[in-house]
Amino acid sequence: MNEVIVLGQGYVGLPVAMQVAKAGFKVFGFDIDPDKITKLNNGVTDSPDVDKDEILDLKSQGKIEFTAQIPRTGKPTIYIITVPTPLKNDRTPDLTMLENACKLIASVVDDESLIINESTSYIGTLRNLIKPIIDGDSGKSNLKFAVAPERIDPGNSKWGITNTPRNISGLSQSAKDEAIKFYSKFCLVVREAPQPEVVEAAKLFENTFRQVNIALVNEFSQIANEFNFTAHEAIELAGSKPFGFMPFYPGIGVGGHCIPVDPSYLVYSANISGIEPKIITTANEVNNLMPVKVTNRIKDMFGSNLQGKRIQLAGMSYKANISDLRESPSLILMTELKKLGAIVTWFDPLIESIEGHKSVQIDPTVDLGLIVTPHDSMDFSIWLKHGTQVIDLSSTTKNYGWPKFL
Repeated sequence: MNEVIVLGQGYVGLPVAMQVAKAGFKVFGFDIDPDKITKLNNGVTDSPDVDKDEILDLKSQGKIEFTAQIPRTGKPTIYIITVPTPLKNDRTPDLTMLENACKLIASVVDDESLIINESTSYIGTLRNLIKPIIDGDSGKSNLKFAVAPERIDPGNSKWGITNTPRNISGLSQSAKDEAIKFYSKFCLVVREAPQPEVVEAAKLFENTFRQVNIALVNEFSQIANEFNFTAHEAIELAGSKPFGFMPFYPGIGVGGHCIPVDPSYLVYSANISGIEPKIITTANEVNNLMPVKVTNRIKDMFGSNLQGKRIQLAGMSYKANISDLRESPSLILMTELKKLGAIVTWFDPLIESIEGHKSVQIDPTVDLGLIVTPHDSMDFSIWLKHGTQVIDLSSTTKNYGWPKFL
């Protein structure tokens, strides 16, 4: 099978499609958004892991095509599902896009094709959701199913698709073997698991681990505040222990697609099996409430009255040096401040607009500046020079000129 169709061309799907094409496969990058496809065909993307020259070079060699119409190859093909799996408003899994992707595959799939799920989902998704939909809609019984969850960290220059170990399993030995052979073409380390559920669980657990530890330090920061020191100070000292400790740092919450989402998929998996995961549920609650708790602390600084106070947030994306706003706690913090009457502006050189409002250059005349997600390109010297009151809410260890607030 030399042709590969990657469903979804976002932060995960596009880099995957590029790596597969570089490995010598003919790749079709499919997405339901025609505007995105038009931009990609012109080399335009907001992915921090792919640049224009890479796209245009692979296109000119005929190694990759971008399309809004899922192609029918007429022969066994590898399908890779990399669509978003967000949460509903009630924090339960929203698998609409995953289900639609399965139906699209079923409409064009040929015998002996290999379907690989990279999208994060609950334990048992490959066996109990993906296979039944595709088998049922296609009427075929000889398809192969594997799982190889994505581990992409957008903007990470050290760890990417090639050198991040890939966990793989399948619903049959042949599916597993073919998936391992495929990923070995562009992944340096491939790890095999006996069944898909183990791989699905590993993906959920690795990010739940981070969620729980972030919640721990966020809760610790509230304790530290009552004793007039910051969690950062204590964590720095704790980090001097050469064994048995891994430092995490407090912030205003968690964002992106992994840490805020994966634990809820693990909770869903637990609920299916009749287990109540108290620690994970509590961690979710702690981190989700951080923007509100930080807002209340800021309100206390101004005598419990933020009415008319001019506050500017620096950094709105969920992570430094990327423009991704998914699940960003900065958005919640801004909303909470506005609820209390504050006049809020924001500065983020990587984001064009939010709900029709554009980024405003750092203003030294505001009543309060908030360093939330500091990108490397940001310069806070104007706040320093003017003596602007500033709070550093960032979870980084870098000193921007003010003590950490959390």
